[in-house]
Amino acid sequence: MMEYENGKKRKVRNKQQVKGQLLSQRYLILCLCCFFVLLFFLSSDRISTLSVRSDSLRPSLRVPALSVLSSSMDSFHGGRFLALSVEDRVQFPDHLLLILSHGIGRGEKNLVCVYRGVKEETLVLPSISSDEFDEFRSIVRCPNAPLNYSSSVELQFRGELVKKMKKEKQSRRRVHNWEKVGYEAVIDGDTVVVFVKGLTRRPHKESDPSYYKCQFEIGDSEEKEVTQAIAAAQEVVRCVLPESLKLNPEMMFRVSVIHIDPRGRTTPALPSVARIYGSDSIQKKKSGVKHELCVCTMLWNQAPFLREWIMYHSWLGVERWFIYDNNSDDGIQEEIELLSSENYNVSRHVWPWIKTQEAGFSHCAVRAKEECNWVGFFDVDEFYYFPTHRSQGLPSKNALKSLVSNYTSWDLVGEIRTDCHSYGPSGLTSVPSQGVTVGYTCRQANPERHKSIVRPELLTSSLLNEVHHFQLKEGVGHMSLVESVAVVNHYKYQVWDTFKAKFYRRVATYVVDWQENQNQGSKDRAPGLGTEAIEPPDWKRRFCEVWDTGLKDLVMSNFADQVTGYLPWQRQQQE
Repeated sequence: MMEYENGKKRKVRNKQQVKGQLLSQRYLILCLCCFFVLLFFLSSDRISTLSVRSDSLRPSLRVPALSVLSSSMDSFHGGRFLALSVEDRVQFPDHLLLILSHGIGRGEKNLVCVYRGVKEETLVLPSISSDEFDEFRSIVRCPNAPLNYSSSVELQFRGELVKKMKKEKQSRRRVHNWEKVGYEAVIDGDTVVVFVKGLTRRPHKESDPSYYKCQFEIGDSEEKEVTQAIAAAQEVVRCVLPESLKLNPEMMFRVSVIHIDPRGRTTPALPSVARIYGSDSIQKKKSGVKHELCVCTMLWNQAPFLREWIMYHSWLGVERWFIYDNNSDDGIQEEIELLSSENYNVSRHVWPWIKTQEAGFSHCAVRAKEECNWVGFFDVDEFYYFPTHRSQGLPSKNALKSLVSNYTSWDLVGEIRTDCHSYGPSGLTSVPSQGVTVGYTCRQANPERHKSIVRPELLTSSLLNEVHHFQLKEGVGHMSLVESVAVVNHYKYQVWDTFKAKFYRRVATYVVDWQENQNQGSKDRAPGLGTEAIEPPDWKRRFCEVWDTGLKDLVMSNFADQVTGYLPWQRQQQE
């Protein structure tokens, strides 16, 4: 009987404990709900005094650093938790680039840049732009830090209370100088190609690879592995892949470059934001047959001209497009998405690195090797044209693809070069509505330079190039086409409103920006222009020696609508 009563009391106590636990759980859930409501209120734009105007770079908030929540708490944004984790910062002349360790999507407009002053005062400015960077990371561009403020910038969502600065390792808050940093890396077979500023400025020459090594840091650990370089040129260093990368396909590796001077002294590895992933070492062979002809280009704010260029060259036989976007802000992604929806095989690669055209082309050559037999490297204002086809009444459709395919089985031909004719404004003062091929018809008499289409697997391991052509493996040569067979119409000197953008910045590494008073007689500059974007009175009549309507006539006869006369890239006018 006594045991029965004791058992009954134990059951009552257990029941009370269970009831208490349920009440505690309900209370916890209620607290969490209240917390989320409060957090949503704080992260919204309801607090008008903390809002930041996105259309101005003037300071909109200047308060002492404070924190309502723990600095380790994630931000609640867009209905989800999102921790804004800045992994690296790179200082450019006109902006500060922040690299996040996660994706936030392109075009995020609710980000603000938080600057700390010498007295811990805080300044908040709207971010300039944001974009996807690679499969895992994203980038945000911030204005340069004002005087007396640190460039070790943090990010927050608009409307959030400014948080206390996180306590991090000094290396996590370091701001890299763009002139001395490793900035990209890509796996190529059993090697890794690293792109780096600050090692050598020798243009158009290969370097002794024994002076370089690559250092691999595994994830966030202190583990490091070093391998020897096997090729080097300009801003490119190629090293052997480490064994640890092959054994850890799920890991991320930060790659940097070590320089060894002629006396054998080793300098510390240069700072680096370059990453590779173990999974990339597993070769992903493309299924099916390679594309016969692809094209790679690097551009800045060329969205209005992209459609004509791609449609025309697709008609000539180009099958795949690699667009390296060098900080455009003119809707280039939307234009590429529209072209892709129309079955043009176009991809955009974010390339935020200024004055690195040669490196970008080397990077693209590695990427395209598994997909393409031939890759053309030319700009959005350059158009291939076949005069003989036109004069003899031969079909020009797929002419470029047919041309390169004739040499695909020739192992001794690694490059096809075509001369360029430079066209002037042709008397125009506004952008031609029918496109450059129809609008600009007056050119200089003599050809100027050339453009190349290359076989990626026949390039040297250093990937050395001079923008207009690559260095080929020993025993491999190039084919130069005569003008009667093919020529590149280079619409170089367009109407002033278009042309003056060239004064902003040149993309090639070893070409002086036009604002600098150097190399006034170089072919990289416009003859007769100084260092300021001031339109000459006779600009519309310059660079006009020969009237040439060959490509215009070809385009009008093959692309114009027979009823309206509209060309397919005149989309807006048709709508």
